[in-house]
Amino acid sequence: MKFLGSIKEYLQLEVIDFNTCYVLKEHIESSLTVLWFIEDLNELIIDGRRYFLKKNQIVFFTEFHKITAKKIEKIRLLRFNRPFYCVLDHDTEVGCKGILFFGASQLPIINIPKEELNKFEILWNMFCIEMESDDSLQIEMLQMMLKRYLILCARVYKNQENYPNKKEDSDIVREFNFLVEQHFRKMHSVTEYAELLYKSPKTLSNLFSKIGSKTPLQYIHDRIMLESRRLLWYSSLHIKEIAFEIGFDDIQSFSRFFKKHEGVSPSEFKQNKLREELPTLKE
Repeated sequence: MKFLGSIKEYLQLEVIDFNTCYVLKEHIESSLTVLWFIEDLNELIIDGRRYFLKKNQIVFFTEFHKITAKKIEKIRLLRFNRPFYCVLDHDTEVGCKGILFFGASQLPIINIPKEELNKFEILWNMFCIEMESDDSLQIEMLQMMLKRYLILCARVYKNQENYPNKKEDSDIVREFNFLVEQHFRKMHSVTEYAELLYKSPKTLSNLFSKIGSKTPLQYIHDRIMLESRRLLWYSSLHIKEIAFEIGFDDIQSFSRFFKKHEGVSPSEFKQNKLREELPTLKE
C-alpha cells in the first residue's frame, strides 16, 4: 500500500517476503525505512556485514544504507520520505534524531518487549486501515500514526540502550550522535564535538560512561568505520580516494586505522567482497 500526496509526500506500508524483497533496494529520495521482522530466520547483508534478525525485532535505515537480502521470511516494511514527515524538523515531537536515524553509528535495532507488543500490533493495524481511507484528513491521520509509531520505537530503544532518564542528558547524547553524522568526515576528535555542544570533553565522557556503553571517541571511530566499509564494499573508489573522502591525510594513516578496528587491511577487506567473507553480527 502506498500513499502519494500532492507535493510528493510518500508513505509505503507492505508485508514483504523473499519474493518481494526487491523493494528493499528501491531508492526513494530522502526516505527512511523501518523493518519489523514478524518471523524468525532472516539473513541480511547490511553495509558489508551479515546480520541474523529475529521475530519482533525492528531495524531502522536511511536511504544511504546498503541492504542485500539473503534469506527473508516475513517483514513489515514502513517507508516514508521527507515531504511526508521530516524527523529533523519535528524532532521535538518524536525525539528520534540521533537515535533511530541520523546518528547511530551502529545499526539501530530494537527488540519489542512482550508487554509492548500489543501496542505495536494495534498501531500497525490502524495504520493499514487508514491507508485505505480516502478523505481530506487522510494525510494528517497517517502522519499522526507515524509519529506514534516512531515515539514507541524511540522509547523502547532508549530503555534498551540505557539512555539517561534526565531529558537534558539524553538530548546531549542524541545531539552528539547527530553532529558526528554531520561532521565525521572532517572532525575526528571528541574535543571538536564538545566545542559544538558547549561542553567539555570530560563532561561528554562522564555522560557516556553513565550509559555504560562506548566512549564518545568510539562513536566517532565507529561512524568513520561504517563509511569506510560502505565505500570499500560498494563504491569503485580507490583506497587512497576513500582515505581522503573521510578525512585522512594519507593512505598509510587510514590503513592503520582501518586494520586496528576491522582486523584486516582495506585491500584485504575489498578482496573479501569477492569471496563474501563477511563479518557476522547476530542480533
